[in-house]
This record gives sequence, C-alpha cells and structure tokens, in this order.
Amino acid sequence: MMPIHKASFAAGCFWGVEARFREIPGVLDAAVGYMGGSTTEPTYKQVCTGSTGHAETVQLQFDDAQVSYSELLEQFFALHNPTTLNRQGPDRGTQYRSAIFWHDPQQERAAREKIQALGASGKWPNPIVTEIKPATEFWRAEEYHQRYLEKNGGGFCHV
Repeated sequence: MMPIHKASFAAGCFWGVEARFREIPGVLDAAVGYMGGSTTEPTYKQVCTGSTGHAETVQLQFDDAQVSYSELLEQFFALHNPTTLNRQGPDRGTQYRSAIFWHDPQQERAAREKIQALGASGKWPNPIVTEIKPATEFWRAEEYHQRYLEKNGGGFCHV
C-alpha cells in the first residue's frame, strides 16, 4: 500500500485552486474547506465575513511516488500572486490570504526554502507575503463547494 500524504494550501478562492490541483497526476483527492481560524465548524457565510480567521483552503491527498511536495509548491506559486496581502484578483479579505499549512517538518522546510528561492529570483517585484503555519483542523466546506467548477462550469478565478 502506498503512503498517502496531505498538503494544505490557501491561494484565494478555493474553487480554482482545487480544480488546478486535481489536474496533477499523483494528486489522489482534493477537498475545499477552511483552516487557520478560531471558529469551530465554520460555515462559508461565517468565513466570508472575515471574522473567523480562516482561509479558504484546499487540502490534498497525494502519492509522493508520483508527485513531490516540491512540485505541489511549484503549482501553488504558479496559480496565484503570493505578494498581495489578503487579496487574489477581485477577492479581498483575510479568507483569501496566501498560506501554506504544513503537516510535517519536511513540508515546513520545503516551503521556507521555496519562498527564499523565489524571493532571491526576482520573479516578483514585491515581497512574498505567504504565511507558513502548522496545519490545524481542516473544516470541510459545504458540499456545493466541492468540485464546484467541475459541477457548474465557469472560468478559473486565478492566473
């Protein structure tokens, strides 16, 4: 049996983030939800107020024999602007912040190294503001949000 690993990323509106990660071979599942806040069992309506402290988050299950955490970090930084604080495209608020929620010390180290390398590369004219925090309770979003773009169509809300 292959070991299944978790990764959790917040990069603005979770619909597009989920859809993009689902395209990657080795990503076995992706769910949208909320992480990083203080409210127990938050609802979408509560998270949208910005008062719960949660970020719209995609939690992945992946097979690292097919896709590395490093490759997932590459995708994460390719699909949003990590230099805009609490904003992605038209979406504004702390729930749309850029964040990496790590599940083990290796993920934390990889995230910090990636941000340092990106900062040194000059790719972004402004500093990267992505939070790197330990993963906390993942609260799965309401079912109508799961695979939203797959079920409803529409374009991606990210670069």
